[in-house]
Amino acid sequence: MSNSEKTFFREQAAVLSKRLEEPRRFLQVVTGSRQVGKTTLVNQVVCDQRLPVRFVNADEPTLRDRMWLRQQWEAARLEASKTGAILVVDEIQKVEQWSETIKQLWDEDTRNNCPLKVVLLGSAPLLLQRGLTESLAGRFETIHLPHWSLAEMEAAFGYSLEDFLYFGGYPGAAPLREDPTRWRNYLLDSLIETSVSRDILLLTRVDKPALLRRLFELGCRYSGQILSYTKMLGQLQDAGNTVTLAHYLELLGAAGLLTGIPKFAGETVRQRASSPKLQVLNTALMSALEGISPEEARQDRSFYGRLVESAVGAHLANAARTEGFEPTFLNSDDRF
Repeated sequence: MSNSEKTFFREQAAVLSKRLEEPRRFLQVVTGSRQVGKTTLVNQVVCDQRLPVRFVNADEPTLRDRMWLRQQWEAARLEASKTGAILVVDEIQKVEQWSETIKQLWDEDTRNNCPLKVVLLGSAPLLLQRGLTESLAGRFETIHLPHWSLAEMEAAFGYSLEDFLYFGGYPGAAPLREDPTRWRNYLLDSLIETSVSRDILLLTRVDKPALLRRLFELGCRYSGQILSYTKMLGQLQDAGNTVTLAHYLELLGAAGLLTGIPKFAGETVRQRASSPKLQVLNTALMSALEGISPEEARQDRSFYGRLVESAVGAHLANAARTEGFEPTFLNSDDRF
């Protein structure tokens, strides 16, 4: 295939490139779930910059500490002492007390007129946002990378609509689509399990990890359908409560896996209390957990219909994160 992820530039690349060409002003924070191409995009952009680049990754089995981050920053400062440099820190949320450390180092550079530009990447938007708002207010800009759209997967990998419905928008898994079994194993082991265990359970307090995993599986099975929290508890056969489920759904959404779309209501309180419409953020998650081949998926009209509906919902949910609106749903019999 002539096109590939390495030669395809997402529209967010131009935004980051323009910001890095400006004088040092803000930290640049690139967010998005796993396997949406954050690292690839940043590499594409910084390779075209004229400044020296230091790229470090905090995604290790054990959490990095503040001293490691300071050492990387000091090394980048040396490179920036004359003409400037760019420091890129991937998976920044894995560093203990990262936001306080970044604030201290960034403010030191501001006082000393150090021309070091900094790009931070992270795959846990909820944790990133918490750290940014707690310590770094007024010092950063964000660029959110959503899941890949049909147009992007078609341009980069030659996907058809049927390919996109089943295989979804994960560029890293695209070369495996000729072998659906291998593709499914990659999704389950390298993406889903990693997102749940490392981006949620390792970084957030979860008292019932088994419940969170079952909620994710239930959400993939019922994607595009309205399901009350009470009914979810019955399906999950757990003694938890609706508040716990709502919190776990929020965590799954922050990891870019599954969200709950509220019903439209005139009052915000009523909207928040409504039964959510479960929605995967990438239809590949449904196909991988269902465990059937693309041909079997097309023959199963019920499942294929849910794939189509979920693809539309995922597009709206991903656009909402980028464009800053909250999607809601209406029943066909609703009247106003």
